[in-house]
Amino acid sequence: MKANIGVLDEHLKQIALELNKVLADELVLYAKTRNCHWNIEGPNFMELHAFYEEQYEELEEYADEVAEYIRSIGHYAQGRYADVLSLTNLLESEYSNDQKVQLKGLLDDHETIIRNLRRLIDEFDTKYNDKGAADFATQMLQKHLKKAWMIRSYLK
Repeated sequence: MKANIGVLDEHLKQIALELNKVLADELVLYAKTRNCHWNIEGPNFMELHAFYEEQYEELEEYADEVAEYIRSIGHYAQGRYADVLSLTNLLESEYSNDQKVQLKGLLDDHETIIRNLRRLIDEFDTKYNDKGAADFATQMLQKHLKKAWMIRSYLK
């Protein structure tokens, strides 16, 4: 059954496509953060091990929020690995146990997501006339801004 929520069906389809790309980014960043958690080494192992765990647990929640939003507007959330890898804006990286390499990679990914969400806020509002989707993208942007700040603080 189609969602009758005051947004044109074609616009909802485009919003769902863009949000599925966001979902793919969330899932790739989740996996990359989890890999950092598993592979970190060094004198501050426990601190970063716990930091990464907190990060990936929250990223898992973010992915769930995006998927549920997509479902709420009447479309399927695309979470199969093949779909995720075809939709993501992020690149998979080599394994590393180096703190700076790990953190810099994660920061770059959060900032990529932030830039994309900034674009989507305006697009959802002006192109697709959906202030609700624009607000959702704004909320996701704020979450990633905080994550980026936390990671950036480790790199100073």
